[in-house]
Amino acid sequence: MDKVVASAALAVADVPDGASVAVGGFGLSGVPNVLIDALHASGVSGLDVVSNNCGAMDTGLAVLLSAGRIRRVTGSYIGGNKEFARQYLGGELELELIPQGTLAERLRAGGAGIPAFYTPAGVGTQVAEGGLPWRYDGEGGVAVASPAKEVRDFDGTAYVLEHSIRTDFALVRAAKGDRHGNLVFNKSARNFNPLAAMAGRVTVAEVEELVEPGEIDPDHVHLPGIFVQRVVALTAAQAVDKKVEKRTVTEREARV
Repeated sequence: MDKVVASAALAVADVPDGASVAVGGFGLSGVPNVLIDALHASGVSGLDVVSNNCGAMDTGLAVLLSAGRIRRVTGSYIGGNKEFARQYLGGELELELIPQGTLAERLRAGGAGIPAFYTPAGVGTQVAEGGLPWRYDGEGGVAVASPAKEVRDFDGTAYVLEHSIRTDFALVRAAKGDRHGNLVFNKSARNFNPLAAMAGRVTVAEVEELVEPGEIDPDHVHLPGIFVQRVVALTAAQAVDKKVEKRTVTEREARV
């Protein structure tokens, strides 16, 4: 039952080229940076990544993206990542862009064993009707477009069929975890980390604080250890190394 692995490098050593990987995080909150850096150091490439966003500045998934290690992204937010936009518009990167709530439910459904579900999000748009550019040809044309999805009427309301997501691996970050893999997340880090962990067939969690089994009140567990296969305990320096995407400082009035 002890799922603790000695290092991040060992925890991701068996991730092969071309693997699909769900990655937790919301903006810069709860991003498994240590595991991502270890994946980068391993040299793995051709990754199919599922994540809300694909990193920012020089942190998170931006490390793998800038190195050309990502082949495809399924996500809901590009943000101000100029390198992401360059690769996508240049035909170097495939992107399936979907509504944020739909992404969350596709991950959760995958972990819950639900193959597909209906949702009203995206009905009447290219999300349902198809034609969204997944990959450009590098010359302004669309090389691969999204297919049309099934739409059904339930009690007078149209719903589109969305398939669940399962990935080979998942990388997540938790504020606290025990040796059995039970995890606790902090605030907005809880938005996508539990869902990404559920979707992965092999889930690796980096934890800021490692505790012994029984130290976490069962009522406080956000994700039970059944969904986690490996745990990596962060050092004190790694645990506090958190980036700020956009720093806003209020100017003080000059004192006379």
